[in-house]
Amino acid sequence: MNITIVGGGGHVGLPLGLICAKNGISVNAFDTDKKIVDEITLGNVPFLERGAEDLLRDVIEGGFFRASSDPESIRESDIVIIVIGTPVDEFLQPNPNTVIDVVSELIKYMNKDQLIILRSTIFPGVTKRIEKMLEHAHPSIGVAYCPERIVEGNALEELENLPQIIGSTSKRVFDRASKLFETIGVKTIHTSPEEAELSKLFTNVWRYIKFATANQFWMIANDLEVDYENVRKAISFEYPRAADLPKPGFTAGPCLFKDTMQLSALTNQKFILGHAAMLINEGTPSYIIEKLKNKFDLKSMRVGILGMAFKGEVDDIRGSLAFKLRRLLAFECKEVLATDEYASDIRFESFNSVIEKADILIIGAPHIKYKTIQTEKPIIDIWNLYDKGVLL
Repeated sequence: MNITIVGGGGHVGLPLGLICAKNGISVNAFDTDKKIVDEITLGNVPFLERGAEDLLRDVIEGGFFRASSDPESIRESDIVIIVIGTPVDEFLQPNPNTVIDVVSELIKYMNKDQLIILRSTIFPGVTKRIEKMLEHAHPSIGVAYCPERIVEGNALEELENLPQIIGSTSKRVFDRASKLFETIGVKTIHTSPEEAELSKLFTNVWRYIKFATANQFWMIANDLEVDYENVRKAISFEYPRAADLPKPGFTAGPCLFKDTMQLSALTNQKFILGHAAMLINEGTPSYIIEKLKNKFDLKSMRVGILGMAFKGEVDDIRGSLAFKLRRLLAFECKEVLATDEYASDIRFESFNSVIEKADILIIGAPHIKYKTIQTEKPIIDIWNLYDKGVLL
């Protein structure tokens, strides 16, 4: 089996390529960013993903994996996996044509015997549009939507354990796609393309709403001067119906907010539950600042943010609410200092510098390193990194 992954150098495409290559599939990771392609070719993973670098070097050495920025490399593949998502613009509106336009550009490199797999979040209805579009150029080509559901940082493990949803209009296409994923050892589930598209959106939006619930509960408890973590532990202790109540934290990243806005657009902005979740999650930095203003003279203080990634133990800053927190704080305090254990930015300072200069510290991303901080300065820890509630 010979596959090309379009977007093969990214957080979704590269781990999939590595797992496929590990299982004996010949993988071509196609990416338009030549710098990323060069890095991968040298055996370097361009982002933090546990276990990925050692595996990358193994599969390159074994001859099962290569990276390319030449679209001609698509022609010889049995399967083309397209890992291009649907962006949301500054008006919070999705652009379904993004994926369609990419496929349109690639048609000239495809052939009638290929299977095309769409992998990232797409707006409902896009799979069938692409299927009809490709029928004119390559009548016997197959199209399936096979959404990824991995957690960034733990992708390699989850790719070999999570069942794979396969949305297709024919059993022939399902069987072919199923063979690919069964090769890497996972079970497959057959749905229609629309069911698969909604399953991806619903999965991410459900998580976004659950985190919003936790954040709202945390605010309510905090306003009543009650330790939310003690409440959460009490109601979830050996009580399975409350076991999934999350801890609070900044709910952001490249998917959850974006997909909630996609579902809102799909319903003509009638998705009230999603809007409420967005107001809570996006309003969490403002809530923290208002509480700090009531307790401290921020105008005379330096505030340090520890962790600028969108969650702990990753280097991905896409959609991180720590940046929103920093922007809002810049108007309220003397100076804002920022650092991160994994992500790099010319605006970041060293960990020791932030600890030394700041009057107040806020955990922006719960990296494990921050659990061992030795300081008498106030630390605002919405994530409960220290396993104790922090009242503001």
